[in-house]
Amino acid sequence: MSARLSIHIVAWNSMRFLPDLFKSLREQTYQDFTVLVIDNGSTDGVEAFLREQYPQTTVLRNARNLGFAGAHNQGIRYALDHWDPSTYKEDFILVTNPDLIFEPTCLERLMRDAANHPDVAVFGAKLRRAFGENQHDEALQETIKSDLIDSTGLRAHKNRTVSDRGAGELDQGQYDEKRDVFGISGALALYRARALQEVRFEDEFFDADFFAYKEDVDLAWRLQEAGWKARFVPEAVAFHYRGMYGPEKIGWMDRIRNRRSKSKLRSYYSNRNQWLLLVKNERWTNGLMALPRVLVFELGRLLYTVFFETTNLRAFFDAIGLIPRMVQKRAQFFPLRKRSARDMRKWFE
Repeated sequence: MSARLSIHIVAWNSMRFLPDLFKSLREQTYQDFTVLVIDNGSTDGVEAFLREQYPQTTVLRNARNLGFAGAHNQGIRYALDHWDPSTYKEDFILVTNPDLIFEPTCLERLMRDAANHPDVAVFGAKLRRAFGENQHDEALQETIKSDLIDSTGLRAHKNRTVSDRGAGELDQGQYDEKRDVFGISGALALYRARALQEVRFEDEFFDADFFAYKEDVDLAWRLQEAGWKARFVPEAVAFHYRGMYGPEKIGWMDRIRNRRSKSKLRSYYSNRNQWLLLVKNERWTNGLMALPRVLVFELGRLLYTVFFETTNLRAFFDAIGLIPRMVQKRAQFFPLRKRSARDMRKWFE
């Protein structure tokens, strides 16, 4: 039996991007897939567009915005409920943002690599940045596919932050080697169904308490702990419009300027979810060894919030309120760990 592939797109007023995304899917050299759109209460005509242009697409409609994590959990449950558990190892779910454009061979190359690496949980393409020109004049709109790298996988650091590997760099072939990475950005990630099922918590695969931002990091961390691998496939290429974006290598002043350009809501979730990540996933031994670096960075984050983003101080208190829930999830998952503390430390560069 050939591998099954279900492509999942979470939409929330995403009509600006969907025509180009679906056009790129239609042009794929690999066509053995189904498409599922989980619509988070859009008001911009997503359903009408899909019904008229792509009637073969399955749509799950939510009355309100459940966030990236909650909506993708719906889609993953829908796919797994329709598949035979005995074939999960050969079945795949492609999680993708609506603001993606695939190169024609992207899916073919991802699926070929997946067939050759049964010990890998998630595969990622090389993502480059896409830019929109003249977005205020529909007649003049043009998409620029740049040579700037958006992500070549997730890189974990000793202070327990995680960045998109190579973000902001000009693509000159420096990331053209296939290799294992800590994880894959949730903007485009090909997950093996069996791996998702193994790290499932109740009805969650992505942590729904995160709502949005860093839920892909949390899932990457759990998959690593469970003994699975993540793999970067550079010959598979796609382009990404990114809302919350910054280069991977950045100084403190540039970091502050970049942060000020982001919405307060995004900063709120970024702060809160970073603290939840540490409570939920960090081992005691590794955490103690990394404590000086983590404290310096997180104290800086907290002080910046106190002085420049006072309205986001609630992120700290909301994280405290979610600690019991994180501890519950930690207790359920930790007995399933297969990697040693030393093996996990190797990922934090």
